[in-house]
Amino acid sequence: MISESVVNSLKKASWIRAMFEEGEKLRKIHGADNVYDFTLGNPDHEPPSSVKETLKKIVTEDKPGIHRYMNNAGYEDVRQKVADYLNRTSGLSSISSQHIIMTCGAAGALNVVLKTLLNPGEEVIILAPYFAEYIFYVGNHGGKVVIVPPEKDSFKPDLKILENSITEKTKAIIINSPNNPSGYIYSEETLKEIFEVLEKKEKEYNSSIYAISDEPYYKLVYDNVKLPFLFRLYKKSFIVNSFSKSLALAGERIGYIAVNPEIPELELILESLIFCNRTLGYVNAPALFQKAIADSLDADIDVESYKQRRDLIYDTLTRLGFSCIKPQGTFYIFPKSPIEDDIQFIKHAVKYNILLVPGTGFGLPGHFRLSYCVSMDIIKKSLPAFEALAKDFNLIK
Repeated sequence: MISESVVNSLKKASWIRAMFEEGEKLRKIHGADNVYDFTLGNPDHEPPSSVKETLKKIVTEDKPGIHRYMNNAGYEDVRQKVADYLNRTSGLSSISSQHIIMTCGAAGALNVVLKTLLNPGEEVIILAPYFAEYIFYVGNHGGKVVIVPPEKDSFKPDLKILENSITEKTKAIIINSPNNPSGYIYSEETLKEIFEVLEKKEKEYNSSIYAISDEPYYKLVYDNVKLPFLFRLYKKSFIVNSFSKSLALAGERIGYIAVNPEIPELELILESLIFCNRTLGYVNAPALFQKAIADSLDADIDVESYKQRRDLIYDTLTRLGFSCIKPQGTFYIFPKSPIEDDIQFIKHAVKYNILLVPGTGFGLPGHFRLSYCVSMDIIKKSLPAFEALAKDFNLIK
């Protein structure tokens, strides 16, 4: 018999993939243009031209050694460029190449950080709604997940529940802002309140609680909302990032860990992260794509096109009677289900070839996630189907 923990995890496996596979069946029956698949956060944009040009240059110049091993933390020059970018955009000057570890995407980075931090049985706070894979990443390294819900009719974490959820075994908190699945951005005030709670509980238990900020959507921000920079707010912190969304390189698995230069035991933590990057089997981030992203850190993505899609989806859903908070970032919207059973609701939506993901999969039942990183044509074609769906649940007459 294979691992019981894996078998148990399969039973809880991602609703995102389950609904995407449902879409594959529907596409074969109705054709791709007649299926409205809002399940995956798979950018429909192409990478910026600078990424493609750098790749062409690397391949055609045939420079010796480009496919060999490098330091397990990644190429020194690439790490320095990432550090320079973070200093430039945050107004800091203390981040250097030694504080950067290049990784196989944000998923790889999170696993490296969690492996570095966790002893068996230690706890990681996750704020609902959350990216579903966090549960499995924590479990990979013997940790225990503690889920903190948001305030009623909000996506702001319930700070009282947060405080009551922290124990002497709490080792870390994962913060995802802009948030998948809600598009919510934690304000600087909210983050300060969270960190005040952490510091209070650290003193109570004489412990260390680390903050891990998962930021793959950091460039997908609307309406001039400003993202707080974690290192300015909390010393025991890591930033995890990827270029899957910001440069539309989801399939290339390239990202990084940035370590706060003021973190206690800095040298030991850096050595441990590099060790874990190697021994978890990643060895190092992909060589070609380390170089490919290095000259595109300032590249702009077409945020305006995502904003237009967000506005159309939000305006349509609210007009049809759905209750939802307008996303401040990402390419997701997370409305309330018109019935308590969100799984039953998304199954009903399939009747109109609409594919959604239930909020249950993100730790917040009674909602559903819609990913609008699809073409505007698909969104426009789906609107009559959404209207019919709303009528079925008496949202409109």
